[in-house]
Amino acid sequence: MNPAAEIWEKVKTLMSAEMTATTLNTWFDDTQAVALEETRFVLYSPTRFKRDIIAARYLVPIQSALHELFSADFQVTVLTEGELDSLQEKKAKPSSFLPGTEEYIFDRFVVGSSNKFAHAAARKVAENPGLSYNPLFIYGESGLGKTHLLYAIAHTIHENHPDYKVIYIKGDAFTNELISAIREGRNQEFREKYRGADVFLMDDVQFIAGRDSTQEEMFHTFNTLYELKKQIVFTSDRPPKEMLRLEDRLKTRFEWGLLADIIPPDYETRTAIIKNKAIRMGMELPDYIIQLIAETITANVRQIEGTVNKIMAYQDLNGDKVDKNTVIRAVKDIFKEKSDILPTADVIIEEVCKFYNLEPSLLRGQGRSKDISLARQIAMYQIRRMTNLSLKEIGTEFGGRDHSTVLNALNRIEDLAKTDPEKAEIIKDITTNINSRYE
Repeated sequence: MNPAAEIWEKVKTLMSAEMTATTLNTWFDDTQAVALEETRFVLYSPTRFKRDIIAARYLVPIQSALHELFSADFQVTVLTEGELDSLQEKKAKPSSFLPGTEEYIFDRFVVGSSNKFAHAAARKVAENPGLSYNPLFIYGESGLGKTHLLYAIAHTIHENHPDYKVIYIKGDAFTNELISAIREGRNQEFREKYRGADVFLMDDVQFIAGRDSTQEEMFHTFNTLYELKKQIVFTSDRPPKEMLRLEDRLKTRFEWGLLADIIPPDYETRTAIIKNKAIRMGMELPDYIIQLIAETITANVRQIEGTVNKIMAYQDLNGDKVDKNTVIRAVKDIFKEKSDILPTADVIIEEVCKFYNLEPSLLRGQGRSKDISLARQIAMYQIRRMTNLSLKEIGTEFGGRDHSTVLNALNRIEDLAKTDPEKAEIIKDITTNINSRYE
């Protein structure tokens, strides 16, 4: 039995408390469950007459039963005759648009009080690109669903307007592509690519802050798209006003449309996410297991889903019974001991160099220019914070510098982090980039 069919049996059992057996048999004896999506439950009734009766009289009881099972609201769709074939053909149709992101659609985004506003705004933009909330700026900490909404917007617009040029790019990738275009003399090609978009979606826009050429290009790209009424959507880990290194003219433009924040999910939303994830994977979790996961992982949707994936793997690969110990093991895998995920000095130096557009050999060498010295000191600071290397070992990574040189660098950057908000923001961004390598 498929997951949707199992849920339909439970729904009928719950409805039996309010309906007679005759009513249930008359209208639901040949009704089948077709699909259980994140926010939609699809049924099939073989005759239009029955379908119309169910739609007119019984959607509310079905929705109430689903809410009791999942602690979340579901839309109920009842199909009949040729409609089922159309649905199956639509699902079977392959899509090459943004490959690898097919599951990130609105139907699989669990809505709760923590993300309801951002979700509603994203849907509005997807349904009316360029006409509502332009630009839309979604912000919140990592792992809360910002990228999911961005992909969902892209997929919906692509489906409704297949002729639209939809461009998705991350902030740091935009910078790197611009640098390559300048080096290779392809500036015009770069501009035509982005200023010719019908929909421009940028993830992690905070990474363009403090980069003069990138901000200049973004300013003109934004103006061109905005004047042409093309849809613009940004995501970030902070609102524009908190991007201290972002030019004021860009802050102003980012705030022209609608700002929507996403905060960590509340208990009810976490529970719904776990239930929906498990059902979609064909796994039924006992209520106490769901509660245990929801109470243990409180701040990150990605970690919640990762825990369910781990439990599924234990069950499939090892034949483990899903119990409290299984959950504890899965959670430990998600929250690995710090020593298990320490970044290497090479990774930290690479990310610092990427941020400052420098070659690692320059940081490890004897260059003393202001920019190279600052980047080198930040790299030393990050290595000291994020690894177990001693001062002497850190010095060895940078051409054999002695421990007093390293100590001076650490003290300087620590002071800057406390007294210079822009430098503190740079350190935060580099830390985010390093950590993202291990997600």
